[in-house]
Amino acid sequence: MTDFDQILSKSTRGVEDSIIIKMAQRARDLKSKGRDVVSLTIGEPDFDTPQFIKQAATDAMDAGFTHYSPMPGMPQLREALSAKLKAENGLTYSTDEIVITNGAKQAITNAAFALLDPNDEVIMPTPFWVAYEGISVMAGGKPVILKTTSKDGFKMTPAALEAAVTDRTKLLIFSNPCNPSGAVYTRDELEALAAIVRKHPRMMVMSDEIYEYIVFDKPHVSFGTLEGMRERTITINGFSKGFAMTGWRLGFLAAAFPVAKACAKVQGTFTAGANAFVQMAGVIALGESREECRKMTASYHSRRDLISRLLADIPGVSVRPPNGTFYIFPDVSAHLGKTAGNHRVETVEDLCMWLLDEHDVATVPGGAFGDPDCLRMSFACSEEDIEKGIGRMKEALGLLS
Repeated sequence: MTDFDQILSKSTRGVEDSIIIKMAQRARDLKSKGRDVVSLTIGEPDFDTPQFIKQAATDAMDAGFTHYSPMPGMPQLREALSAKLKAENGLTYSTDEIVITNGAKQAITNAAFALLDPNDEVIMPTPFWVAYEGISVMAGGKPVILKTTSKDGFKMTPAALEAAVTDRTKLLIFSNPCNPSGAVYTRDELEALAAIVRKHPRMMVMSDEIYEYIVFDKPHVSFGTLEGMRERTITINGFSKGFAMTGWRLGFLAAAFPVAKACAKVQGTFTAGANAFVQMAGVIALGESREECRKMTASYHSRRDLISRLLADIPGVSVRPPNGTFYIFPDVSAHLGKTAGNHRVETVEDLCMWLLDEHDVATVPGGAFGDPDCLRMSFACSEEDIEKGIGRMKEALGLLS
């Protein structure tokens, strides 16, 4: 019998399957069997893509934009993004410094492969989006996990960042607003981190700003606007979250020309230019007002308040209301080591499986994001589902003793 462990690459074998996908699929399987499962797992807007954007894609197809696009992206979209970055983010990048990608995940992948040599260290403050670790490992990098706590607002401190840097550090990667904690860094907090980065000329920063439009209490600040950080920062962004365009797979990165050119080279090796008519729809999306984005964010804000209040009412659950995104990351460690009937909960993953299998509410264990005391819940769903799901969770946790 073939031993595939000897055939598959070490980098592939070293990357775990996404627990987010596993939990979402498990929830779908139970639903297909007639179970009334409330899924709070997937980070996908429950809004449909605005009609004017869908119409723009149809119009672009009718106009003949159905062929291969240039590797770094359609010039029309790169021009629109250059204007958007300057007007909304205070970032000045030429069209040659912008690369359009097949989703923001490919932008992250392009940058990782463009920058990392074997054993280059990549600092990742917890909690972090699960893909950062897997992509870095597959690109040859060595993840360095920088632990943050709820007490610090799930934000890395300058002292912790300084302590994590070595002569092998190549990259710092983090999301702002943060998936999964919803933390949003202030300008002063980012400036304190930039002061550390400036001490280490070999160190680059990948700033994932995909949730920039989904902020509630604090304004979003782009890391590349800080002194000396324009050429040290790769800004990652896309259309999936703010414009409710997840299935369209349209992302981008902005970076100094040598880095952007290298990222385009990586993309040309792995895939090709992003979908042409989708890019033209992106031009229209950027050219209109952000009214639809604001409406969606207002709805998320209301849901944020609801789910925060409901979770805070559950004994043994410690929750910090997020300042952005559509995720909340409560600490449920007080319930570990408890039992309900014949079921014993030793880990948060055990807890999540029990909540799904026995109580029909799907969540994601925080260990996937680097924090084994928490679980992630998405509130990109109806208020009815939030109330039903958190109600089931409260009832279930009340059975543990």
